[in-house]
Amino acid sequence: MDRAGGGEKQMEDCTVSNALGNIFFTVAGALVAIPVAIKKKSLAPVVLSGTAGTMLDVILGIAQCKREHAERQMKLLEAQNLSANASTEGES
Repeated sequence: MDRAGGGEKQMEDCTVSNALGNIFFTVAGALVAIPVAIKKKSLAPVVLSGTAGTMLDVILGIAQCKREHAERQMKLLEAQNLSANASTEGES
């Protein structure tokens, strides 16, 4: 059970670091929305694009973490298979 908890902690750390480190869509959305907001004399475009950009950054960060986690699990599985095959060949 300790391994599963460690995996969850790694996913959480990865997600937080990716969410905080990747602010591209948030900044891009705000830069596009500011002129629109000035023209419309409303803050709604800034709020909507900032929120949408933030959510897109978070979603992409989570997807990247899931990909990295799946790759790590595949490497572990391959290593286990290789060690199991080596021990089986050593016994025969």
